[in-house]
Amino acid sequence: MALVCSLSNETPEEPVISLVSKHIFEKRLLEKYVGENGTDPVTGESLSEDQIVPIQTTPLQRPRPPTATSIPAILKILQDEWDACMLQSYTLRQQLQMTRQELSYALYQHDAACRVIARQDKEVTAAREALATLKPQAGAAALPQQVLPSAPAQPTQPSKPEPMDVETQLAPVGVSEGVLEELQQTATKLTSLRKKRGKEMPEGLPSAQQLKHYAPASSHPGLHSASMPGILCLDLLPASERTVTGGADKNIVIFDRSEEKIIHTLKGHTKKVTSIVAHPSEKAVLSASPDALLKIWDIDHGSCKFSMKIHDSGITGLSLHPTNNYILASSTDQHWSLSDINNGKLLCKIADQSVTHGLTCCQFHPDGLIFGTGTTDSLVKIWDLKEQKIAANFPGHSGAISAIAFSENGYYLATSADDEVIKLWDLRKLKNFKTVSLDDKYTVRSLTFDSSGHYLAVAGSDVRVYQISKQCDLVTTFSAHTNDATNVRFGPNASYIASVSLDRSLKFYSAN
Repeated sequence: MALVCSLSNETPEEPVISLVSKHIFEKRLLEKYVGENGTDPVTGESLSEDQIVPIQTTPLQRPRPPTATSIPAILKILQDEWDACMLQSYTLRQQLQMTRQELSYALYQHDAACRVIARQDKEVTAAREALATLKPQAGAAALPQQVLPSAPAQPTQPSKPEPMDVETQLAPVGVSEGVLEELQQTATKLTSLRKKRGKEMPEGLPSAQQLKHYAPASSHPGLHSASMPGILCLDLLPASERTVTGGADKNIVIFDRSEEKIIHTLKGHTKKVTSIVAHPSEKAVLSASPDALLKIWDIDHGSCKFSMKIHDSGITGLSLHPTNNYILASSTDQHWSLSDINNGKLLCKIADQSVTHGLTCCQFHPDGLIFGTGTTDSLVKIWDLKEQKIAANFPGHSGAISAIAFSENGYYLATSADDEVIKLWDLRKLKNFKTVSLDDKYTVRSLTFDSSGHYLAVAGSDVRVYQISKQCDLVTTFSAHTNDATNVRFGPNASYIASVSLDRSLKFYSAN
């Protein structure tokens, strides 16, 4: 049986065996390796020359000592070079194996560290959101006399507002006669003003031809987090150049259009923000989310004034009453509710017993005595606010209602659903007078009229503007977003148009 060196894989001239690894080596190669490293080449354990045992074999016939000028001398040189290469190759293989092991361990440590960091970051975010939710409630409890006046019957015992515990369902306090009278007076006043204005186009309102020349004026893609991209709702603060957006990142952003900077980032919701309403006179913003919370924010301080748990499941829509004192909310729990935004109290909560699923959206009529709700059962329902009963049903859609909008003139209602059409209804005749067919697989996410009621904007697969007439002509289309548009709003007197999208951008369109 031929002996083979474990280092050079050649037949050794002077074979020896290592007592540590029990492997056979060429004596000169092993002695050289031990002299440099002091370990066994195979196992890596400590090895000394005393542990190297020669093996008795038939001696090989060695040639005469070669000279540098003979062929045997060249072969000897080549043999020495070969031995050195084999020894180096073996060492490199060992180093490569060790490096691979170290790299594998380092990658494992890095992965574990990333997991720990992500978990801690999530815990910190949750703690901050909980703190932001608790701070406004503590402030409200510390100043009770600024929320509710003292009871006249007991002047020594001022009334205190109920604590806004977001974990507790608020009980309705009822719609008082004073509230009903306020609603009626506001409706009478607004109806009178509307009749005086008539059907003429307001001065300064752009014509359809001018709207056709609207083009993207600015784009702001960095308002919300990129980790959960998408802006889901939008509203404008009429008294300023500020816009309010709600995103899938659970945040509300107040953005100044003229200065092109973020004023506040409001945090407190535990799920995406799907509905935003900017108060037209007070410096306040109302927001809702699938976390079933309705929040009222103070813009000046960037803090939450009230956080109300008024529904059992997610809120799908918000609408501010023309008095600017009450907020309407719809929910997937099949209820709609009316709350007082001045003291954070729930006035009433009414169930729609005729639906088997939740409500998808809601909107007040410009007079405020009726409002509309959309359902997943393809029905649009008109409610009498004072009687808290259904006044009319508008069937005709074949999918879940996605958006509704009342015209400022008080005569028309626009609705959309998951059926690729927009329907216009005449509230005086309670009938559909126009159906606008959209492109195949077109998704409508938002509808809004301008302040005059002459134009209707649609947000969906793109942004479109229609002129409200018997024909309901398409005026212009904006395709600047790279993903579905989720909401659209007209600026004052339609001087500009704003839209947001799932592409995480806020865009403004105006005349060049």
